Amino acid sequence: MGYGRRRRTAVVVAVALGLLVAGCGQRANRDEPRVAYKELRDVPEALDEDGTTIRVGDPEAPVTVHLYEDPRCPYCEEFEQTGGGPAARERTLGRTVVTEYTLASFLDDRLGGSGSKKAVNALRAALEKGKFAEYHAVLYENQPEEAVDGFTDAYLLKLADEVDGLRGPAFDSAVKTMRYRDFVTRSEKAYERAGGSENPGGPGTPTAAINGRRIVEMYGAVLYDRSVFDQLLKTVEQDPMAWDDDRSMSRDMG
Repeated sequence: MGYGRRRRTAVVVAVALGLLVAGCGQRANRDEPRVAYKELRDVPEALDEDGTTIRVGDPEAPVTVHLYEDPRCPYCEEFEQTGGGPAARERTLGRTVVTEYTLASFLDDRLGGSGSKKAVNALRAALEKGKFAEYHAVLYENQPEEAVDGFTDAYLLKLADEVDGLRGPAFDSAVKTMRYRDFVTRSEKAYERAGGSENPGGPGTPTAAINGRRIVEMYGAVLYDRSVFDQLLKTVEQDPMAWDDDRSMSRDMG
């Protein structure tokens, strides 16, 4: 569930999900299905009032997934490419999940370099063009090796060519000049605060909270199993109260 953390076994995942599902029933009087977004480019995205949280999807969606990620983190790449990330994106397109991001950059300090900070800055610049979700997906599809510090200005601009309509004078300048440097710093501070007194340096990446309740490290393998994470999201959508009351997989934020 983050830098240096060990993944848990599938048996633990199955038991954890079973504890939650056992207490869940179908939600009464479910709303009619909403018209899904066709592609990531169609999904609304915005910077939250806190100035650091980037929100992607229908703000009225019944399930909120809040992710803490560092662009250089290989565990985040695994989550985004083959784990729970694709399930969250599919449900975000389906308007049953709204995904929120807090972007960390601590790996630059741990490993040296500035790739995380540059990538977070570029992602913030993409948000200005309404292209955050698309660019975010491209960055994780083309993540350099963690130790290489490969998110250079040139590479970030090259990857931006893969997102229709993203490149232009404003975006290119923002990448080259670190226009959103203050955002990068504030986002890292928000990540560190999220660790609370137990983890003052931050909760680890990736970390996920569903409807304000964080999946604890013991069940972190849930994040790396697409089908299990998808089932968890479906279960929470069907019976949010069971997730709110459950203590087997989660704890309160803050």
